[in-house]
Amino acid sequence: MVITLSGRLEVFYNNQWGTVCDNGWNLSDAKVVCREMGCGDAFEAKSGAFFGQGGANIFLSEINCVGTESTLSSCSSKKPGQFNCDHSKDAGVICRSLVRLVNGSHFCSGRVEVLNDDQWGTVCDSGWDYSDAAVICKEMGCGNVFDLRISGFFGQGSGPVWLSDVQCSNTESTLRQCNLQGWAKNSCGHEKDVAVACQRRIMLENGFSACSGRVEIFYNRSGYNEWGTVCDNNWDLTDAAVVCREMGCGNAIAAKSAAFFGAGGGIIWLDNVNCIGNELTLAACQSNRLESNNVHYKDVGVICQCKLVYIRILKEYCK
Repeated sequence: MVITLSGRLEVFYNNQWGTVCDNGWNLSDAKVVCREMGCGDAFEAKSGAFFGQGGANIFLSEINCVGTESTLSSCSSKKPGQFNCDHSKDAGVICRSLVRLVNGSHFCSGRVEVLNDDQWGTVCDSGWDYSDAAVICKEMGCGNVFDLRISGFFGQGSGPVWLSDVQCSNTESTLRQCNLQGWAKNSCGHEKDVAVACQRRIMLENGFSACSGRVEIFYNRSGYNEWGTVCDNNWDLTDAAVVCREMGCGNAIAAKSAAFFGAGGGIIWLDNVNCIGNELTLAACQSNRLESNNVHYKDVGVICQCKLVYIRILKEYCK
């Protein structure tokens, strides 16, 4: 059975929920919403308040996504005061999940299964590598690859082994955009089912919105994976801008120091972070590895522009 999510689209803007006008609304825009919600690919972009009219505010109109963006906030659009619209034109989406992770420890880990001809099946580990796993994590809305596994690590699946020798370049947004060798054209058994564990490497804690807070990063030390903080030596707006970009939170408003959002716990992983400002992730910036735990009074934080923080689809959530 196809797992779907469908409903009226709402966005959180200036601390309020509101709808999106359907002017210019199309499948490319809907694809980004489905990806951000972690619910697979877009099946249809709905207009004309197909899922009923919302109330109060209409926050966005004439959204123009390429279709490869990870968040709706990355797409160009008109904001309040720049358009005229009413709730009879509220936009909606129908998403369908064509990939899932099964038998893992959480939603973002498990055996890779794909949907074809209304039947779930697995992927063979022949040729499976980091780029292939990265596309799965991206399609699932689960951040970066934490680990890729082969040979039935999360148990053997059932049904057909749909794919083998998948070739992704990590520029794709979905597995189906990769070079596939054809469906069910392999001789693999389920003992070679691939799996992946995805993990966001950064989060903002104890802030006043999803786009503000103490910066925490996920690192490995001596075989143990731990969340920890960043020391504020030389922390500036350029460094904060990279964090905001990685979080999908727009531009940086402030780079906070001296545990502005409270002191964290555990390891202080980094010190003297030095970003140019065009990096996609904080891990790509120069820094010193600190690995201390006694100067949390210097934990860094950020406040991002947060023009568009959340999206929700009001009707039915995918599982």
